[in-house]
Amino acid sequence: MAHNADYDGQWRLIWRRFRKHKLGFAGLLVTAAIYLVAVFAEFLAPADPNAISPRNTYAPPQSLHFFVTDKEGNSSFQPHVLGYKTKIDYDSGRRTFEENPHKVIPVGFFVKGHDYKLLGLIPTERHLFGPVKSRDRIYLLGADRLGRDVLSRMIYGTRVSMSIGLVGVTLSLVLGVLLGGASGYFGGWVDLVVQRVIEFLQSLPSIPLWIGLAAAIPASTPPVQTYLLITVILSIIGWTGLARVVRGKFLSLKTEDFVKAARLDGCSVPRVLVRHMMPSFASHIIAVVTLAIPGMIVAETSLSFLGIGLQQPVVSWGVLLQEAQNIRAISTAPWLFWPGFMVVVAVLALNFLGDGLRDAADPYAT
Repeated sequence: MAHNADYDGQWRLIWRRFRKHKLGFAGLLVTAAIYLVAVFAEFLAPADPNAISPRNTYAPPQSLHFFVTDKEGNSSFQPHVLGYKTKIDYDSGRRTFEENPHKVIPVGFFVKGHDYKLLGLIPTERHLFGPVKSRDRIYLLGADRLGRDVLSRMIYGTRVSMSIGLVGVTLSLVLGVLLGGASGYFGGWVDLVVQRVIEFLQSLPSIPLWIGLAAAIPASTPPVQTYLLITVILSIIGWTGLARVVRGKFLSLKTEDFVKAARLDGCSVPRVLVRHMMPSFASHIIAVVTLAIPGMIVAETSLSFLGIGLQQPVVSWGVLLQEAQNIRAISTAPWLFWPGFMVVVAVLALNFLGDGLRDAADPYAT
């Protein structure tokens, strides 16, 4: 009981130190907000991410206005956007959009929209915000080449891109701790085999390896299975760094007095590893894991952007960035880069969170 009390007290101390780390705590808040968006994507998205509108191809972002002026000149509070007035340039063959001050599209909260299941369980059609009339469309971040709402697609993409990093790192953590721990604790032929496997995987160039493994996935594979296979591919590549860290720590700790005392006390090998040795370098594991999640996110984004990762109809940030691969898209619709901005925000937030947790868990940090 005393050991458990000391263990709980250690984590309370880490939490107190972490709250004083401003960048780390800010990273925690941003990361938590992003994962909340991922969990409640259907509720937060104002439109169906796959709803096509040919009339609104590459429609620019609409500005949100809060007051409406009637014919008598009286203003009243009513969030709204202005509809589009389109013109066609016959010389270039392009359609241009302008705000139509006579077409007001009211925007409200908890409005009715497309049907979905909240948390995959509760059928509903309520959304946090959106056009008051369900037949209207709003494009706060613009539209893509098929007239689909970029904001809604980016919200849905958050779920895939953030979860693939979390699931991939979880698999990498299990592999890294188990294989790295066994390598460092038992030594001998176990250490030899594990280290040769790690060296072989690390000697392979990452991008060709990704391409080869992703190309091995048949094109007819369902999207969900493709998602799981891409996660496994990233995990196979990503566990080696953590395994090296765990091995080094186990090599240095297995000769310490408290480990020898635990062995003499009759503790089993799993208990020695989990209850005595693992907490001693929790800060290192936290740092490696939190820094590996953005690495997984960037890897998935890169694979999908190159066309060898996730594909339509799956919606991820990397898949969305495929829309911005040509010069015409960049010049016509620069708002298609918004998913790339979200990748930057997520990676920075996770890095700040990792730095804060590492410093809070390090007993020698000042």
